[in-house]
Amino acid sequence: MAFDIDMIKKVYSQLADRVNSAREVTGKPLTLAEKILYSHLWDAKAKEAFIRGKDYVDFAPDRIACQDATAQMALLQFMQAGKKKVAVPTTVHCDHLIQAKEGAAKDLKNANDISSEVFNFLESVSDKYGIGFWKPGAGIIHQVVLENYAFPGGMMIGTDSHTVNAGGLGMIAIGVGGADAVDVMAGMAWELKFPKLIGVKLTGKLSGWTAPKDVILKVAEILTVKGGTGAIVEYFGPGATSMSCTGKGTICNMGAEIGATTSTFGYDESMERYLRATERADVADAANKVKEHLTADPEVYENPEQYFDQVIEINLSELGPLLNGPFTPDLSTAVGGTMTEKAKANDWPIQVEWGLIGSCTNSSYEDLSRASSIAQQALDKGLKMKAELGINPGSEQVRYTADRDGILGIFEQLDAKIFTNACGPCIGQWARYNDPKNAPKNSIVHSFNRNFAKRADGNPNTHAFVASPELTAAIAVAGRLDFNPLTDKLINENGEEVMFDEPTGWELPPKGFEVKDNGYLAPVEDGSGVEVKVSPTSERLQLLTPFEPIGSEVKGAKLLIKAFGKCTTDHISMAGPWLRYRGHLDNISNNCLIGAVNAFGKKTNFVKNQLTGEFGGVPDTARAYKAAGIPTIVVGDHNYGEGSSREHAAMEPRHLGVCAVIVKSFARIHETNLKKQGMLGLTFANEKEYDLIQEDDTFNFTDLDQFAPNKQLTLEIVHADGSKDTIMLNHTYNESQIEWFKEGSALNLIKKQNA
Repeated sequence: MAFDIDMIKKVYSQLADRVNSAREVTGKPLTLAEKILYSHLWDAKAKEAFIRGKDYVDFAPDRIACQDATAQMALLQFMQAGKKKVAVPTTVHCDHLIQAKEGAAKDLKNANDISSEVFNFLESVSDKYGIGFWKPGAGIIHQVVLENYAFPGGMMIGTDSHTVNAGGLGMIAIGVGGADAVDVMAGMAWELKFPKLIGVKLTGKLSGWTAPKDVILKVAEILTVKGGTGAIVEYFGPGATSMSCTGKGTICNMGAEIGATTSTFGYDESMERYLRATERADVADAANKVKEHLTADPEVYENPEQYFDQVIEINLSELGPLLNGPFTPDLSTAVGGTMTEKAKANDWPIQVEWGLIGSCTNSSYEDLSRASSIAQQALDKGLKMKAELGINPGSEQVRYTADRDGILGIFEQLDAKIFTNACGPCIGQWARYNDPKNAPKNSIVHSFNRNFAKRADGNPNTHAFVASPELTAAIAVAGRLDFNPLTDKLINENGEEVMFDEPTGWELPPKGFEVKDNGYLAPVEDGSGVEVKVSPTSERLQLLTPFEPIGSEVKGAKLLIKAFGKCTTDHISMAGPWLRYRGHLDNISNNCLIGAVNAFGKKTNFVKNQLTGEFGGVPDTARAYKAAGIPTIVVGDHNYGEGSSREHAAMEPRHLGVCAVIVKSFARIHETNLKKQGMLGLTFANEKEYDLIQEDDTFNFTDLDQFAPNKQLTLEIVHADGSKDTIMLNHTYNESQIEWFKEGSALNLIKKQNA
């Protein structure tokens, strides 16, 4: 039986009535995304039609999922909210703090030794507040959620950008910062700007070497890393219904890489099969009773241009296997000769050193089985591995079942390293080098979602390319980036020319899923007697002190850094070894913006201290300004804050005295995170005025006392020579968000309301 089946049945019991109300107020047929959004309004039935991309709307999500790295700060904040128990079903999953190095058993033991303090904190705080806890080794959050909690037509938020993976089971699942999650945990509404809608019509059918991963790699090429910003992507058409549920999850998962709010598919037979295979027949039965409301109205898919803001059509029968990268997930290359040309032109290393299969994106039973069919062929055809191979199963259920069925054994015969059921290399938790910064130039191929510089192993010279699991396996055997398994031959150990046959696999395990210990710990019924201990001398955990309001008199602020080019949350608050400090705001603030390239000098972590004239690291310089009582400003380029949902990228600058972040454009989650922490997240009204900002500038906000929705703010820039420029800044704050700013943070306002 499913978790929270009563909650799911309640959602379904209200669905028809709420969808019908939404049709009435909008006066038109509805997309699936609209049905789920309108059926989860905080005020229940729809009373008005919302304007996409403009109206802020309050929603009531059904559940929350948190991973261990972000859960620390989220739960430290929730502890301050004055509540005895979370208001909606919530889970914590320990998957980020496990480093990949020697293999599953040793790596898991090492993580439990090193991070026991954090795991114990998360387990105890979960117990106290009624939160389900998944132990280290239980699996990667998004695969575990898909197997246990996701349900068609539901709405979920999670403190990880790849929460969107649950769209593979027909949910609206959205990545948020921890402060957003705290709102919902505390029984409050969750606010979101009503998204625009992008429809992707899939015709034809996948076959041969082409996989669901190639669909999203193609969509990323079309839309780029910011083309989905502010929108929900809804997939439909015969190509969509022909794919497996976990394949749909892969596509939705990487929607985070195009900036989409989330992605989803309508409920179909593949989802029903998956629900029944994962022992949730009760959910499938309930969904079947309301299935007409778990997909778009027929008129929408018949004439999509009338109902979506943008429509893309992809013929799966014409789609071939792709490699995306390096350093960005939207640079797409067809396998084979085109890659040869690009690699030579750009000096990409042709030799591939590692192939990595797994992560939350591609770690299902189907993924592992298809990749293992290539590994089995390598064994049968006498081929030796030219690259190393690493496997991260998505959950203990997947791992146990794949091991039972001999799939992992096939990889092990090729000396593959089976890592823990955890994120590992996908998030920088890969102990590949002793000195990553000075490691050699090389190429790797993986089935993960992100491939920013230093993302996997900390080495800025690692060129990471994203591919399907089966293509990753084939390239790892060949050892060449430009290998095309459809046409190219390999020489086996007998000197014979051999070719790979097309990959094969199972959508679901033929003998069913099996697991001995899935790693789940239910909370006690009454957590009032549970004590949550945080040592005052801990370097890993620190109780929070509320932020003081910035106020309406921001004068004499100094430039901390003018970020040049791409500045993701990895640049603002790196992962990897810094994950150990995710529960200690002051300690992790020592990585604040150390990966951002300073526009002046084009170096990282090297900025001018205007008080001394000397140059130093960003955190040290920020602390010097803060000690002197001087606020600071960060300036950035387009899509600032792209990537992970980590709110540390907002909390760290706030902690170090940054009052405003002014950029050409924001990634959605990061902009919200800045607002939640009581900061100013602003954009240039004229983005060319980014060029006016000079290294020795001082800033004065002249009308912050008139901060109001839809009203620009005025910034006076005082240059070192005494000259001045006055520019206008845009913002997207509504009345409630301005109250967060006035109170110092959203959490301060919650605490005040609960007092």
